[in-house]
Amino acid sequence: MHISMTELKAALRRCFEATAYYVGNYEDAANMILWLEKHGLDGLKELQSALPYIRDDSDKPLSTVIYEDSTAAVIDSHNRSALNCIAASVDLAHAKALENGIATVTVHNCHNRIFILKALTDCGRRGISVTAYWQNGSQTITEHTAAIKAGERYPSYSEAETNLATQIDDKQALTIICSSRVNLASSLQQSQGNRKARHISAEQIRLNKEQSVDDGIAIDTELWAEINRIGDGILVANTERSRQGAGGR
Repeated sequence: MHISMTELKAALRRCFEATAYYVGNYEDAANMILWLEKHGLDGLKELQSALPYIRDDSDKPLSTVIYEDSTAAVIDSHNRSALNCIAASVDLAHAKALENGIATVTVHNCHNRIFILKALTDCGRRGISVTAYWQNGSQTITEHTAAIKAGERYPSYSEAETNLATQIDDKQALTIICSSRVNLASSLQQSQGNRKARHISAEQIRLNKEQSVDDGIAIDTELWAEINRIGDGILVANTERSRQGAGGR
């Protein structure tokens, strides 16, 4: 089935609000998914794998800064989804780069890291160049990297399978590098030992968006039903609050 981007965003906002994401966080989460999907990067597929676990985020500690200086920080996200925490990490890197020219922020114990692309894009459009790198998998390790130059509107994205061994200490880690002085770029095409490499240029991402605007968003009917089923929880809660309020007058 096809739905409009406006309809999908409204349903996603309700879904994440119903799962106890904070105000602002559920807006970020909806925008991250929608951004990936409308730019041809399978945001709904990534959501489908994350959806069974999103309710757990509300029971986990907030992200903790475990090291920080003027140009670097290390953050523990306590096994939460990037939907619930990664925008703040990018904002921290952005602020440090504005003040000091360059900054590196490493995030540990963070799932669904591809959702960072929306936050990276916002950073680039604010005039700061940024790149991010992470690995996925336990048997076969895949590398992922994304980057956007200062002032550009669209990032590039690369992924590739590798021969790398799993590093337990780096599991679910992500590195963000921001600079206000140097235009950063990234690609896995030439990395030694990589295979099935895929690079999507900023221009291709722009073209993907144009097509999605014309055609709307295709979504699996079962996923659409599940998003709305979860989102119905906020409607029920609001109805109960309304009844309590009416009874108290």
